[in-house]
Amino acid sequence: MNPSETRPDSTSAEQTAPASTSSRRQVLGKIGAGLFAATTGPALAQAQQTAAVRAPIQSVKRDPVTQYVRPPFRPQRQPWPALAGQMGPRPDHGETSYQGSGRLLGRKALITGGDSGIGRAAAIAYACEGADVAINYLSAEEADAREVVALIRAAGRKAVAIPGDLREKAFCVRLVSETARQQNTESILDLTTENFDWTMKTNIYATFWLTKAAVPLMQAGAVIITTASVQAYDPAANLLDYAQTKAAQVAFTKSLAKQLAPRGIRVNAVAPGPFWTPLQVCSNQKDEALAQFGAQTPLGRPGQPAELAALYVALASQETSYSTGQVFGGSGGAGFP
Repeated sequence: MNPSETRPDSTSAEQTAPASTSSRRQVLGKIGAGLFAATTGPALAQAQQTAAVRAPIQSVKRDPVTQYVRPPFRPQRQPWPALAGQMGPRPDHGETSYQGSGRLLGRKALITGGDSGIGRAAAIAYACEGADVAINYLSAEEADAREVVALIRAAGRKAVAIPGDLREKAFCVRLVSETARQQNTESILDLTTENFDWTMKTNIYATFWLTKAAVPLMQAGAVIITTASVQAYDPAANLLDYAQTKAAQVAFTKSLAKQLAPRGIRVNAVAPGPFWTPLQVCSNQKDEALAQFGAQTPLGRPGQPAELAALYVALASQETSYSTGQVFGGSGGAGFP
């Protein structure tokens, strides 16, 4: 989520800037492992969507059990933060399947972690729905980010790329965006203070800093969506620090929703279950755990990022105007939240 230095208005959507000189004056969006906000503005022209982006696969009835690849997955590891383009199988972010219908025309968003995973799926969907989109990512994820920028532009929308790491307050205030990290640690005895601090700053401090910077710039009708996790409700033994932060984000969402309701700003959360993203191949999972990733769900497989895109679109649109302080799940039938 990127608050601009001036309140967004009809003149704030400037020319698309290159990654090194991106403007911050045009977007309020999603905090990657964290948060999304969207602002309303004058209606924009209908997106010029390419056939590659608009392929009408959504209209086909499909069995959700076999719709996407199922475990076992081959052993694979990447150094953090990992690239979607090097995963096997490659995640589906909706590149060829999401079909937009203009539900977010006139909106502007910045999506942190927008190069891959759930953030990438949201970026593609928002562009297909008519929003101009800026994405934030780490410089090591440039290859994935370039693909997303190309997809946004192919949908006929303006794209802004803003690389950077937001574990520092000054950068959060300046750019209002963040990326995610999840590390498996079997025992609290092996969880270092450095890694604990990293997780807290990414998922709790950044969410606070980013929101505090963004709220003064948001108008009635804007939306904040925090990305929590089923870990907030059913924490795994090897994700002690990560699960704590996700539980904190749920409480943050519910409390903030009460604060901002009188201003006409809605705050909701999405709590995904196991999703096939780069987070999984750089999180120190054991090979046997990764091989069966998602197999424990009733659907017997992990979710693909594209399967959450429509939920983020709905929460950003006026269709859910009476929903605030809520947590919406996508966990393959596991029942959370």
